[in-house]
Amino acid sequence: MRRNLGNVNTASGLGAILLWSAMFAFARSLSEQVGPLTAGAAAYLIGGCFCLLRLAWSAKPVSHLLKLPRPYLLGCGSLFVFYTAAIYFAVGLAKDRGQVLEIALVNYLWPALTILFSLPLLKKRASRWLLPGTALALTGVCLVMAQGAHVSWASFRQHLQSNPAAYALALAAAISWALYSNLARRWSEPEDGGAVELFVPATGLVLLALRLLTTEPTGWSLQAVGEASGLAAITTLAYILWDVAMRKGNLLLVAACSYYTPLLSTLVSCAYLRVSPSPKLWLGCLLLVSGSLVTWRSVSERPAPNSG
Repeated sequence: MRRNLGNVNTASGLGAILLWSAMFAFARSLSEQVGPLTAGAAAYLIGGCFCLLRLAWSAKPVSHLLKLPRPYLLGCGSLFVFYTAAIYFAVGLAKDRGQVLEIALVNYLWPALTILFSLPLLKKRASRWLLPGTALALTGVCLVMAQGAHVSWASFRQHLQSNPAAYALALAAAISWALYSNLARRWSEPEDGGAVELFVPATGLVLLALRLLTTEPTGWSLQAVGEASGLAAITTLAYILWDVAMRKGNLLLVAACSYYTPLLSTLVSCAYLRVSPSPKLWLGCLLLVSGSLVTWRSVSERPAPNSG
């Protein structure tokens, strides 16, 4: 019975990855219409309303959530809010689409960092294959995301020097999400449930505050309202599923599979836009599959012998 529950919880993480892959089309379209900070604030405020309604209709009152372990509630809650605010603000600081792409690549360090941080935080044990597997997977991510765009180390270095704040925020976001994914397991009791229903509206309020402190061109339309609502629903459900997987499922397997998020997103975009994938995509896919499998197999779920 416990093993079946573990499989369901792990499947929740895989469901979150699929939802994140599908939501990028909404996020990209909405951001181009109303600006990234406005899009993020709208999505998370609407999602926060969904969460509060879910709490109101469930048998789990807010008072129960406030009794969750303080490290999880405050520590993981802060990391959750900071991740979203940092990545949206980084995108808002980007000067062109090339920088947006590079910021996304920096952000996609989080699957590798999640596995890396599991070694000290969750006392996992890694073999010598961890580094080459991670390098393969990250190379695959770069190839998948760089389709049709000129991305090189020279351009990255030039953009980094001209706009360091955006790249620093993207890196900080990747680190914070990797920490959240590990600490959600370390600091919570699986039977108590999670607090994403509180994290999402808190994130919406922070993004709203950032939006009010900045200026960006905003043009709302019926399509934008619909996309904001769809993005809110998909995002909220994905975060709830991810939190369940991090607290109760196979963290290492889900983290390794999260490398596929940009690949799945690109495939969805190609299908939606009726664009034929380039050979670079299939090479990136091969590297992703190989790298993620090697990375997953290189880290043991068993604690290290000296973990006490």
